[in-house]
Amino acid sequence: MSENRDSRPRRRRPLRAAVGLLVLLAVIGYFAVQRASNGGGGAPYCTARVYSGNYDGTSESYEISPEQAANAATIAAVGVAKGLPDRAVTIALATAMQESALRNLDHGDRDSLGLFQQRPSMGWGTPEQIRDPVYSAGIFYDHLVDVPGYSRLPLTVAAQKVQRSGFPQAYAKHEPDATVLTAAFGGDGILECGGPKPAGPGDPEKVRSEIIRIFGEDGLHTIPPRIGDPGRSGQAGRVSVEGKDGPEVEVTLTEKKGGGEAASRRSRAMAYWAVANAKDMGIARVSFGLSAWIGGQARGQWQHKGGTGAKDGDGDPRNSNPDEVRIFMAR
Repeated sequence: MSENRDSRPRRRRPLRAAVGLLVLLAVIGYFAVQRASNGGGGAPYCTARVYSGNYDGTSESYEISPEQAANAATIAAVGVAKGLPDRAVTIALATAMQESALRNLDHGDRDSLGLFQQRPSMGWGTPEQIRDPVYSAGIFYDHLVDVPGYSRLPLTVAAQKVQRSGFPQAYAKHEPDATVLTAAFGGDGILECGGPKPAGPGDPEKVRSEIIRIFGEDGLHTIPPRIGDPGRSGQAGRVSVEGKDGPEVEVTLTEKKGGGEAASRRSRAMAYWAVANAKDMGIARVSFGLSAWIGGQARGQWQHKGGTGAKDGDGDPRNSNPDEVRIFMAR
């Protein structure tokens, strides 16, 4: 009997496979609906894009979580603040993508910690320092620039001379995505973060101190309140603004005018750092020249200040005056 049962053809496998496929499609559809609904108020996510041509599509994109985007933005911002080239930023991002998947880990091999899995026992710093993304990115760059000709080396070679990894070739697979992120944060790219608006108020002094800690005070100034703007009051640098969803508090540190390409790059990195950190820091809105990003709206797309939604590149921050970045927090 047992032999006869085993020899009979089994006809239920195609049905099971079909059911499994339907379940998978349902899950994919659910998350697609979440993203499309509520003007970007569904599940949080961030997308780095590099455009091809004049706003006629994108050549490459890379999607990450808000946590990963915040860490990537900090790594890129520290490199930009140090005046390092895009190649240095790409090497740093690819390294962190391999070592921690852009997560600030509290564990690792032996005593390795943080974004770059640096080891206190090997002189990288205290555990507290290593788990500070600004510090860990900064010390990675300090070691990288000590490598002769690092910008001309293959990425795996440059990263390995800093990291001394047991798997040096593993860095290579992250180079394309790291290049997209680099372009988004400091070059001819864009970062969009969708998801719900901040659930609670932000701390303007915390945002201000973090910007100064990353970019330094040289080259920054405070934009005073615009004369005649309705709903504004208080002192320069911390003014009340009546936003679409209620009162907001503004942080107004930005680049001084006339700083050239370096100032433009820093301003772009600052604006995208604010967008990437919006979820955790309670940032409701980021204004960059003629463009604005508003948490929970337009599926995370940048919008033109004079209209609703980005259309034909109108809301693309690459059209913006690079000398003005304004950050608004929910209150």
